[in-house]
Amino acid sequence: MNVILLEPAFPGYQREFARALAEIGATVIGIGERSRHELDPDPGRWLSHYEQVPSVVDEHALLAAVRRIQGRVWVDRLEATIEAHVLPAARVREHCTIPGTSVRTAWLCRDKPSMKEVLRAAGIPCARTLGTDSTKEAVRFAERVGFPLIVKPRSAAGASGTVRVDDRRAFHVALTNAGVGRGESVALEEFIEGHEGFLDTLTVGGNVQHEFITHYYPNVLEAMRERWISPQMVATNRIGEDGYSELRTVARKVITALGIETSATHMEWFSGPKGLAISEIGCRPPGVAHWQVYNDANDMDLYRDWALAVTHRRVEQSPARRYACGLIALRPERDGRISGYEGTERIWHEMGPWITGSHFPAPGTPTQPVAAGYMANVWLRVRHPDYDVLRSMLDQIGQSIRVRAC
Repeated sequence: MNVILLEPAFPGYQREFARALAEIGATVIGIGERSRHELDPDPGRWLSHYEQVPSVVDEHALLAAVRRIQGRVWVDRLEATIEAHVLPAARVREHCTIPGTSVRTAWLCRDKPSMKEVLRAAGIPCARTLGTDSTKEAVRFAERVGFPLIVKPRSAAGASGTVRVDDRRAFHVALTNAGVGRGESVALEEFIEGHEGFLDTLTVGGNVQHEFITHYYPNVLEAMRERWISPQMVATNRIGEDGYSELRTVARKVITALGIETSATHMEWFSGPKGLAISEIGCRPPGVAHWQVYNDANDMDLYRDWALAVTHRRVEQSPARRYACGLIALRPERDGRISGYEGTERIWHEMGPWITGSHFPAPGTPTQPVAAGYMANVWLRVRHPDYDVLRSMLDQIGQSIRVRAC
């Protein structure tokens, strides 16, 4: 089976999708923005052919590359696993009659206001929202819904470009910064109070084959704006407990409403005083290599089952649920260059057997800004059979390790 994979080498964990496809016997053809000689050895080894394009979100360039490939071999699948690539890939699939996620589904998973219209029509709880390029329309929405509000790009992934506004002045500043009134459109959303997390699936033919639930500590907007916070994303191994039953049921309704067939999915949710509410869903895996968290928690290779799903519409593994597993990000005390670390020896002595992955940039490495995300600077991945013990361990890591910068 011949599978085209967009951007098989960047970000780094993209290579796992190429690796998995090659290991299950697929012929992997890459399309990406860097030249072939710039690819790392592993992705290059797994690719039978590679096409360079100026941008994988340039649909004309992408279509031309796929047509060139189809001129040489039959293409069975065209797969994209990055949020921004999903819709261009779907449109090119449609032009080239390649099976996969439809343009309608890809559009709904990118355009948040349209997504929520469909979800509300299906009786699925979600925040009130509006997509608009009109300041007057935005103001009317704010008057109707009230503050606080969320302002974000219509096709945002995660918290990228997202701001919370608490009053009229901040609201107008956010609209101006987003280009409203100058031809740009934004998504306005009711602020939902509550705890935030995400549910990820691997879905085949619209049926959930694998599912995992992760909690944010603290919620994303707070975590991405405060340097002193060491944010955590923790996958539970208690997914079968009654407290998750409503979430799991609603997730299946969301998948059906949006017409998701064979794909990874990533669904953000809130649970608070008003009950459960769905924030958004993408037909792609989570970012920051979070599938490795699930692999470490469940003694499995989720990338392999993804490869089997998109090529043979089946999976072959079962999650062990032996461990809860989490990722904690550690921020430097200031921007500049990393000068060193404190508190690491104790953590490795006490928790070493439970640490499954880590990244400590060498002294002298330029720091990344807080908004760059969970794997921007220092991070550790840790697992433990008891979820509550794991949470305590992650808290201890956040309190003990100091990332110094100068």
